Amino acid sequence: MNLPDDVEILYIDDGSEPPIEDTVGLDRLSIYQTHDTRPWTWALARNNGAMLARGEYLLMTDLDYIIPEKAIHFVREFKGQYMGFRREFGVLDEDGNFTQDKETLLAYGLSPERYEAKGTLLPAHTNNFALKRDLFFAMGGYVEDRVGKPYPQGEDNNWRKKRGRWQKAGKLTLLEDRLRPTLYMFPNGQWCGDVDYNPFGLFHTLSRKSEKNYWYKHPNVTR
Repeated sequence: MNLPDDVEILYIDDGSEPPIEDTVGLDRLSIYQTHDTRPWTWALARNNGAMLARGEYLLMTDLDYIIPEKAIHFVREFKGQYMGFRREFGVLDEDGNFTQDKETLLAYGLSPERYEAKGTLLPAHTNNFALKRDLFFAMGGYVEDRVGKPYPQGEDNNWRKKRGRWQKAGKLTLLEDRLRPTLYMFPNGQWCGDVDYNPFGLFHTLSRKSEKNYWYKHPNVTR
């Protein structure tokens, strides 16, 4: 990517086995280990990342997303407070080629029924966003008292409610939906007919098979 020098990329590794290593040698990439062996510690990882970051704005997302260069530039030039992202399915292959080709998406596990119903489109998700770093701390960051508990722990709902309270109080303004940039997500999990589906072993091996998981109890995900 052709990124300005003031853009930094932080990977917060919260328990990968083996740990993530920088095998490329990118000077703008930093990898940090939380050294916390409990499962589902991503709230802690995000808070750690925010503390380590030096920029005015944070862009937070999960490990199964492709972040286009233009989305990073959009966030860098953003002068507002908070934005979510549009989402679509996409694949970045081992040679670095991006595609939304139907055959490739199906090969990576996307349900044919889901593709026929919605194509590459996905609804927005609360845990993909950009906002001012000082605002993240003013809002209290992510709640860590659920770390290590069975999935799902509810951090997304907690963050959504917190954001809603700040909006209602007039202390937070969101970028309107039509202007939001797009992130691309690898097909995995419930979109492939199994909440633990992990195409080609790309992602973590923690199980989402819990009676509290809506998608495990209701596997129809064509909406």
